[in-house]
Amino acid sequence: MPKKVLIIRFSSIGDIVLTTPVIRAIKTQVDDVEVHYATKKQYHSVLEANAYIDKFHLLDGDLKGLIEDLKKENFDFVVDLHNNLRTRRIKSGLSTESAAFPKLNWEKWLIVNLKIDKLPNVHIVDRYLEAAAPLGVKADALGLDYFIPEKDEVEKDWLPESHRSEFVAFAIGGNHETKKLPLDRMIELCDKINKPIVLLGGKEDAENGEKIADFFDRKYETEDFKEPLNELGKKALIYNGCGKFSINQSASILKQASYVFTHDTGMMHIAAALKKNIYSLWGNTIPEFGMYPYRTKFTILEKKGLSCRPCSKIGYKKCPKGHFKCMNEIIFDFWLP
Repeated sequence: MPKKVLIIRFSSIGDIVLTTPVIRAIKTQVDDVEVHYATKKQYHSVLEANAYIDKFHLLDGDLKGLIEDLKKENFDFVVDLHNNLRTRRIKSGLSTESAAFPKLNWEKWLIVNLKIDKLPNVHIVDRYLEAAAPLGVKADALGLDYFIPEKDEVEKDWLPESHRSEFVAFAIGGNHETKKLPLDRMIELCDKINKPIVLLGGKEDAENGEKIADFFDRKYETEDFKEPLNELGKKALIYNGCGKFSINQSASILKQASYVFTHDTGMMHIAAALKKNIYSLWGNTIPEFGMYPYRTKFTILEKKGLSCRPCSKIGYKKCPKGHFKCMNEIIFDFWLP
């Protein structure tokens, strides 16, 4: 009989991608193991092509029904990579051996509220792997995984001709406004990149993407924007892909990019899984939370030395102080060959 292991992580895109080394380690290091994964139905596509998962259990609002389905599987071990009230209910219902990763809520509270830094210098992937340690698995050196289904591979000729030989991807989205550059700073960054750019994001980012593209198409008077934009070269070639591609298609575009610029979001972790050279932009959150790009080349762009940062472990709709210095004062100090 194979050993049955359940891994649980319900959300969201980036956090799920960050669990992939645990999935791979269990599947490749534990003899005769069947790996099951429980997540929310809306995030199934992130892992649907993952070759190390034998079976999915999808939460679609009915936790009780999910627990009943999981009970039928008779798991030998549960690896809880969410560690919240919901997953505790599941573990209580299954009554099987389990382990959860350390969330560091107290340490995060200290740095957010009192600016006392007790955070360990440990990436979250290594904290996730602690929950699988009772199975005898160890970290390998392979980084994150992201498997793109063949049906979602984006052909070069889907992009404008100007972007087919080389382009830079800029993932402009983010779950919270304080984790995203303001629009005028996105424009400034695009001008500095000086290569054809594909903007990536969801439908909610399409309007900003359009405004960026319109700016470089001279559809705005420069006076509509803040003063520094008057000085820009205004030569960036922009293709607004926001809202036009699925998550897996966006991953395919990231795979083909020369460089990736991204906020602290799920797209950053997908880019890391694809071993891209990443420029990651940090606002109210900090890399020291342990969620910087994992095992790939990256450059952090942030404003250090602010007494108010980090102001949250997640993010806000707007800067609580009103000045948004963490994003407004980042210096775009990079050079792309």
